[in-house]
Amino acid sequence: MKTTPFTEKHIALGAKMHEFAGYNMPIEYSGILDEHHTVCQSVGVFDVSHMGEFWVKRPHALEFIQQVTSNNAAVLTLGKVQYTCFPNETGGIVDDLLVYFYEPDKYMLVVNAANIEKDWNWCVAHNTVGAELENSSDRIAQLAVQGPKAIDTLQKLTSLNLSEIPYYTFRVGDFAGVPNVIISNTGYTGAGGFELYFYPQDADRIWDAIFEAGAEYGIKPVGLGARDTLRLEMGFCLYGNDIDDTTSPLEAGLGWITKFVDGKNFTNRQALEKQKAEGVTRRLVGFEMIDRGIPRHGYALTDGEGNVIGNVTSGTMSPTRKIGIGLGYVQVAFAKPDTEIYLDNRGRHLKAKVVKPPFRNMI
Repeated sequence: MKTTPFTEKHIALGAKMHEFAGYNMPIEYSGILDEHHTVCQSVGVFDVSHMGEFWVKRPHALEFIQQVTSNNAAVLTLGKVQYTCFPNETGGIVDDLLVYFYEPDKYMLVVNAANIEKDWNWCVAHNTVGAELENSSDRIAQLAVQGPKAIDTLQKLTSLNLSEIPYYTFRVGDFAGVPNVIISNTGYTGAGGFELYFYPQDADRIWDAIFEAGAEYGIKPVGLGARDTLRLEMGFCLYGNDIDDTTSPLEAGLGWITKFVDGKNFTNRQALEKQKAEGVTRRLVGFEMIDRGIPRHGYALTDGEGNVIGNVTSGTMSPTRKIGIGLGYVQVAFAKPDTEIYLDNRGRHLKAKVVKPPFRNMI
């Protein structure tokens, strides 16, 4: 398994470790529930150094991004971040990602850890405009510091005014005495906070400084288990569960990142435009349990007569709401909020209803 610059720290802290996307990653430390509530109420630190980072440079950088991503990167100004996806040639999604407008003619793409090689090969194969591509995934470390006390913790360590970094923007500056750290506000938890990108050789210094600064707020390390429950309470998609090579961005409720603007001829645009015009046959929806039960990936969703109408893609017991919540694809006739559906839990049909995420309020 691959390691991150923080692997030894995780092990020393007693984390429960497990393979994820080829990396030896912490699943939990003090427990998923405790870590989840720590992030919602105070501040927690996630090691997300396994994520991938690609640089796109030179005069054709924007042209390349417009060609391979669904959103309209032409609207980005310096210091802005955009959520988007790589559409594939059959109507599905290669990956979802973030685009950072770092400098004129220079962008950073942040991709999912499990898809680094796949995404890199896709970008190289579809670089028909001569943009300069650089895979820096092994040369960039990343921490996500999340929660309502994240800003108070991190502000001690930088002269940048963090309150002037709105959602989906970033700045570059000194942090904990380390120059050129990217400080980004694009959290995956809905609890507020920032992501830090830096060189691996500065990892120990930055980790130690953050935990010292956050000690008065009860800062804790947080594993991938709570990262999943936190993102699910917000209704955020997870690649490989809720979206993949077979799911259209329009089916997944990602029409807002699929922009059919003049001059943007991204992969499979014509087919997706046709799908938008004709309508989809299924939609990704959020739902919460009325009967007691926990949705799990792969469980069938049915109507009142037991007919299968879809399937669960993500599910858990909400640590905040203390009820079962989930995401899943259903036939469009059942996608309207408050529609009654049923979870097939090993033959037991448990009542649920369609709701529009998030399942808890965002900070």
